[in-house]
Amino acid sequence: MRRLWFVVLLCSLAFPRWASANDIAPGGTLRAVYLGSNPAQAVQDRATGAIRGASADLARELGKHINVPVELKPAASPQGVIDAVRSGAADIGFVAYEPSRAGTVEFSQTYMLVQQSFLVLEGSPIRAVADIDRAGQVIAGVRNDSITLYLKRKLKQATLLEVENNPAGIQRLLTGKEIDAFGANRQRLTTLMGETPGSRLLPDSLFGVPQTIIVPKGRADVLTAVNSFIDDVRASGFLQNAIANSGVIGLQAAPGGSWQPSVPD
Repeated sequence: MRRLWFVVLLCSLAFPRWASANDIAPGGTLRAVYLGSNPAQAVQDRATGAIRGASADLARELGKHINVPVELKPAASPQGVIDAVRSGAADIGFVAYEPSRAGTVEFSQTYMLVQQSFLVLEGSPIRAVADIDRAGQVIAGVRNDSITLYLKRKLKQATLLEVENNPAGIQRLLTGKEIDAFGANRQRLTTLMGETPGSRLLPDSLFGVPQTIIVPKGRADVLTAVNSFIDDVRASGFLQNAIANSGVIGLQAAPGGSWQPSVPD
C-alpha cells in the first residue's frame, strides 16, 4: 500500500493537474486577446471578420482541450493585452515577454520566436545588424514594441527614435533620411519594404522576440495548465503546423526545456 501511494505521489509531481475549464475560463467562454497590429500573432480579415494566425489557432486548440467556445479580440497595444487580462476582461492574452512588462500578470513559457531586423535605404552603409549601433546613426522603432524596448537598453552609440505605429509616417522618415534604419519583425518589414521603393531588408536578424501566453496574476494553477498545454502542442507538432499555416515570415517554434521566458542579454 505504501508503495502504491509513493507511485501516485511521483505521478502527481511529474504530471501537474490540469486546471479545470472553470479555472481557465470561469465565464464558460475562453476570452483571448492578442495584439491586433502584430501579424505574427494573428490577422483579422476586414471583410469577413475572421481571425487567423498561430496565436488564434493556439487559443482555439486550448478551448478544445477544456471543451469551451473561444472568443478572440484584438488589442491596440501590448499594454492593452496586459490590461485586459489584469482587469479580468480577458482570460488569456498573447503578448511578447519583456522584463519591463512583468509584475501584473503571469507569463507562460515561450511558445514562439519572432525574428527582428531592420529596414534601410538601398544606398545605406548598413549592411548587417552589426552595423546598426554606430555613432551618428538614428534608429527608429515603434513606441513600446519589444525591439524598441530592447534597443533602449542596448544601443550605446546610435540614437534611438521612438515613433508611432504609422507605416506612412515611417516611410516618410526613412525616405527623407531622417532615420537610418527602422526596426521591427521581419513580416512587418517585408510588408513595409514592398510599399517603400528603394528600401531593403537586412539579411540577418537581431534576435527572436519570445511570444508567451499571459494569465491573471497569482493563478499558478492556470499558468501550469497553459505551460503544460504548450508542451503538448509542441510535442504533437500542432504548434509547428500553426506557424507554417500562418504564412508569416520570420517565425519559429521555441524550443522546450524551460517554463521561464527570457530575452537575450
